Amino acid sequence: MALVVQKFGGTSVADPDRIRAVAEHVVATRRRGDDVVVVVSAMGKTTDDLVRLAHEVSAAPADREMDMLLTAGERISMALLCMAIIEQGEPAVSFTGSQAGILTDTTHTKAKILDVRADRLREALAAGSVAVVAGFQGVSTASDVTTLGRGGSDTTAVALAAALEASACEIYTDVTGVFTADPRVVPEARRLPRVSFDEMLEMAATGGRVLALRSVEFARNHGVRVHVRSSFTWEPGTWVVPDEELEVEGMEQAIISGVTHDTSEAKVTIARVPDRPGVAARLFRALADDAVNVDMIVQNVSTEGHTDISFTVPHADLTRTLTVVEAQLGGIGAAGITHDADVGRVSIVGAGMKSNPGVAATMFETLAAEGINIEMISTSTIRVSCVVAEADVQRAVVALHRAFDLGTS
Repeated sequence: MALVVQKFGGTSVADPDRIRAVAEHVVATRRRGDDVVVVVSAMGKTTDDLVRLAHEVSAAPADREMDMLLTAGERISMALLCMAIIEQGEPAVSFTGSQAGILTDTTHTKAKILDVRADRLREALAAGSVAVVAGFQGVSTASDVTTLGRGGSDTTAVALAAALEASACEIYTDVTGVFTADPRVVPEARRLPRVSFDEMLEMAATGGRVLALRSVEFARNHGVRVHVRSSFTWEPGTWVVPDEELEVEGMEQAIISGVTHDTSEAKVTIARVPDRPGVAARLFRALADDAVNVDMIVQNVSTEGHTDISFTVPHADLTRTLTVVEAQLGGIGAAGITHDADVGRVSIVGAGMKSNPGVAATMFETLAAEGINIEMISTSTIRVSCVVAEADVQRAVVALHRAFDLGTS
């Protein structure tokens, strides 16, 4: 008998019919002999509706109360799904994040999991029940309800799979797996049967919306095999596995596995920053202390003792970023700050590029042929990212997908 953790997103439980369909799938898994822990998101647009309500009563809702409010969505889903499972003849018990033993730090709206104390889940499984857990939430070390931020239900599922030593964590969503590009942008994009943790990390970090970055980090750190599947077709999807597993299976690593894009960030540039030790440290420490998530960072070559520093931040953090940086300008001696919210990032990801020279050159040549100007460049051993004008992003994705023959089998 294996233990499987199954996570169902908001579209998967969007209405009573979908909830009944999920219950049927859970029951079928249970009757095949597997123990099942289910993690659910809020129904459909419930979270968006709750956020809207909060802003209708407050211009700046308190973070603690936002967490208390938003966790209600997942509680509704977990209770309804339990009712549907019981209706189909299998025992089921629902648990909030705190009841499931998800212990977090004290940062509201984007808390990090510190520990999983899953004794109550183990007791429920031992009694023959399906355990249904509200995703996206936990309880802090200060005993407050917390939420885990964007993609928090994915993170909940992977964390539970690690704590319970599950054989797999199945993430059910509205797509059939991980694709070589967003199929809405590139219709000929194809589903990947397997990707490595490292490739999936880069995809998630650069705009791939199938899995949340933190969930992939958790899966890699704890060796949790993740299966991304559709809750509408139930067909096999994409397995996210350790590199060694791909090597054991003798699978050849593609040079490029996918093209990702992201238009959710803004570019910030600080002009004429004094080129001396400690300036960058002071600037980015101030941003970190205000919980601003800085992504790409580029520093120009120093000229006459000064340099420009550009970096990207999420649109949601832009106002806070500008406030923090403006407060630091006088202290660090910089000339000023500018920002551009109309940018996007296009990235190519592939483990095979480590042993194949010329990948970056092909990317740059492709963008040049399309008349697309590159504003920033960032690389890792298996990724190259370019910041371009937001209006050019989709054209860049299509061109790069074609240039690397990703639409062919």
